Amino acid sequence: MSFRYSCRMGICGSCGMLINGTPRLACETKPYDLGTEVITVEPLSNFEPIKDLAADFSDFFEKHRAVKPWLIRKDEAEQFEKLETYYTQTEDQLSDYLEFAYCIKCGLCYSACPMVFLNKDYLGPQALAQAYRWSADNRDEGAVLRLKVVDSERGRLVMPLQRYLQ
Repeated sequence: MSFRYSCRMGICGSCGMLINGTPRLACETKPYDLGTEVITVEPLSNFEPIKDLAADFSDFFEKHRAVKPWLIRKDEAEQFEKLETYYTQTEDQLSDYLEFAYCIKCGLCYSACPMVFLNKDYLGPQALAQAYRWSADNRDEGAVLRLKVVDSERGRLVMPLQRYLQ
């Protein structure tokens, strides 16, 4: 059976799969805690399976890249040429986005999202959370660029409802 794993510590996210119908990290799931004699494993929903439990994350990471998940500065020379420059922040400034910086890009939230199921173009919860994470960083100056991506049909919960109303 093909599956992915790497860290065995719940920090890489590569072992995400459906376990008894729920998106989980396999390395963090204790079989005894599932409370059942039978355990089923399936590839994550909203992803194309490559083989067995290994899913194709290409679209997921394309959506992640679309929100520009990196520090953007208006002065690129300052950012890329003056490498001795530091961008300081206080603990309060860090706390504005720290929770969103813990994302390990495992795809569990994306797998569980009904809007991704209904609209394959929708960015999904992971990409939207990363757009917030980077825009909330006081050192970043790219929020307007990210807002253009988020404030589009890909970022809104817009879907062609006609086919579902019939």
